[in-house]
Amino acid sequence: MADPTAEEVQQFIANGMPCEHLQVEGDGQHFFATIVSAEFEGKSRIARHQRVYQALGDRMKAQIHALSMKTLTPAEWAQ
Repeated sequence: MADPTAEEVQQFIANGMPCEHLQVEGDGQHFFATIVSAEFEGKSRIARHQRVYQALGDRMKAQIHALSMKTLTPAEWAQ
């Protein structure tokens, strides 16, 4: 199985959850994502990350080796 591109990881997240802003950078194995979603309102950082992992499903185990995230609500992003 080929390593996913940053664009593919971005599409996987976008397909799995609503995002107001989404940007993914990476080299095929290590990725950094900035994710802005109203779903993060009232959730801890851990719960936010778990929601992104849920959106990625089994890809997190099989295809994506490392994913660093900045998870923000729309209000946090606006600051």
